[in-house]
Amino acid sequence: MVKAGKWIAKHRVLILIISALLMIPSFFGIVNTRVNYDLLSYLPEHLETVKGQDILVDEYGMGAFSMVVVEDMELKDVQKLEEKFSEVPHVKDVLWYDDAADISLPVEMLPKDIREAFFNGDATMMLALFDNTTSSDEAMDAVTQMRQIADKQCFISGMTGVVTDIKNLCLRELPIYVLIAVLCCPVILELTSTSFLVPILFLISIGAAIVYNLGSNVFLGETSYITKALTAILQLGVTMDYSIFLLNSYEENKKRFPGEKERAMGHAIANTFKSVVGSSVTTIAGFAALCVMTFTLGRDLGIVMAKGVVMGVLCCVTLLPSLVLVFDKWIEKTTHRPLFSNMNKPSGFITKHYVVWIVLFAVLLFPAIYGNNHTKIYYNIAQSLPSSLDSNVANEKLEKDFEMGNMHMILMDKNMDGVQKQKMLDRVDEVDGVKWTISMNSLIGPSVPDSMIPDDIKSMLKSDHYELAFICSEYASATDEVNTQIAKIDDIVKSYDDDAMVIGEAPLMKDLQDVTDVDLTMVNVLSMAAIFLIIMIVFKSISLPIILVSVIEFAIAVNMAFPYFMGTELPFVASIVIGTIQLGATVDYAILMTSRYQKERGRGRSKKEAIAIAHKTSMPSIISSGLSFFAATFGVACYSKVDMIGSICTLLARGAIISMIVVILVLPAMFMIFDKIICKTSIGFVEKKRKENKVIKAAQ
Repeated sequence: MVKAGKWIAKHRVLILIISALLMIPSFFGIVNTRVNYDLLSYLPEHLETVKGQDILVDEYGMGAFSMVVVEDMELKDVQKLEEKFSEVPHVKDVLWYDDAADISLPVEMLPKDIREAFFNGDATMMLALFDNTTSSDEAMDAVTQMRQIADKQCFISGMTGVVTDIKNLCLRELPIYVLIAVLCCPVILELTSTSFLVPILFLISIGAAIVYNLGSNVFLGETSYITKALTAILQLGVTMDYSIFLLNSYEENKKRFPGEKERAMGHAIANTFKSVVGSSVTTIAGFAALCVMTFTLGRDLGIVMAKGVVMGVLCCVTLLPSLVLVFDKWIEKTTHRPLFSNMNKPSGFITKHYVVWIVLFAVLLFPAIYGNNHTKIYYNIAQSLPSSLDSNVANEKLEKDFEMGNMHMILMDKNMDGVQKQKMLDRVDEVDGVKWTISMNSLIGPSVPDSMIPDDIKSMLKSDHYELAFICSEYASATDEVNTQIAKIDDIVKSYDDDAMVIGEAPLMKDLQDVTDVDLTMVNVLSMAAIFLIIMIVFKSISLPIILVSVIEFAIAVNMAFPYFMGTELPFVASIVIGTIQLGATVDYAILMTSRYQKERGRGRSKKEAIAIAHKTSMPSIISSGLSFFAATFGVACYSKVDMIGSICTLLARGAIISMIVVILVLPAMFMIFDKIICKTSIGFVEKKRKENKVIKAAQ
């Protein structure tokens, strides 16, 4: 590896040229990678609700719908508005009461279910059906055009409206996320590094790795908006350590080889590659664990971030060394004293009072576990957005004017007996929280022959194999009430038709909750097992993986307990990914200290000496890494109005600080207490007495 390092150092200009040229296809890839703003589309395809959505597209040419509330508008004007909506590209149909009766007929004379469905006081509602899926560009464009046509008296809700608002908000915020991270990180680096120029070179190298990573996503076809929003922030925070390792190694090797900068950098690259590969494996393992989720958003984020870590390592040992060598004179001219130059006194205090930290650990353990297990999670995607957005305002109008929280759909056999169909819908009407049902019978009556049914109504509600019915629910999505309601409706419709399906936004969110609850446990167990195995192999120890993973898991529990004690709820995505990301990204802090502890014990140092040396030498790097990760995420956490992103960044920022503090305080105390066990359960951890004495004498 030293030869390769020397080659990189020698051909630094060539590497800089190649790095610059690679930006061109990377930017092309970024532009051509579609962003998916619909989290429900990541549900597994085998679910009945997902199959039902596919049937809607295949059989009806309809993939999504929006409820439109119109207030204080004359019926003739509402009809004109309906006609304008119908002319919008990709709006398949608009269902209103004029599909069942002439608008000259007084509202009071309409059948009760039709009247309740479409009217309440001065408000009326229509149902806009789109010819493509919820998160398709076509459906979102249709909602955007409908909003432009509508005035202040008109409110457009539904999942497509929510997804459209997420897209618009993210497009405005994403560039700001990167800018905040880029501005905050150098502040920390300036305090912890030895040169004013170094942080800029770090950002150039890591920035290039981020661009390469985002550009290579074009081979995935699309990524989620959460993945795109978090990629730059996480990659910056996670891979910053590698740059610090390289520079420190380069400075050390310059002292070994005075006046031979290329040789010093060659050795620095070799040393860094060995340590960084070992460090990055645990981080990659954490992200890889996300790939096993049945909710495929985990795979999306896991693949992109694991790929990003690999690219971060490659840029760290190629692009960054080239930049450092080219600007070496300027680095030396801009040197300054680092903030954390001497850790002897604080380190001595911490290791001397290790009993205090163990007691503190024991005291906090139960409330941390309790809070972690009782933190409330929400699954309603609209809840993650500001209440002032159009979709949430429209949802409030639906609830206020029509006491409507949701619209479910029933897909049933089109050849079902008319009498049985009516009995089924009557039973559905009796379920708690169901306001009304609309079906073919509601609009045209049960006695009308199929040949007499108007073509527009028939195409809207009947296909080659299915008939469609709509159910109005009082309950909001992702609540216990609506989940119970859906289960009861599903039991009823399946008692009449085994192949019938209850689909829609709320049924999808119910499945989302069921799927992600299982994923949460599976991902956490798998990430712990993978990292446990890696640490066991690296240190050839049984006890060290238990100690290291336990320490970081304690930090994760403390982090996750905060929302419980603060009385806040977390979006489901945050609860799933935080455990694996915090474990994979911050276990490196523990590994760094453990490596030095193992090295010093292997040299024959006593327990206290080895721990003291390991602690004071690793503290600056741990503090620098923890604060850099915090800086990369905290600003975004404060700024973001999308709670899915803001909550994750809040957890990551707080988690980085908590992990840093726990490793600095608790880990050396663990070494003090379990040193004998560690030595007995680790291969080659302590050399024989004779070798120890020789090493001590040589050191003296």
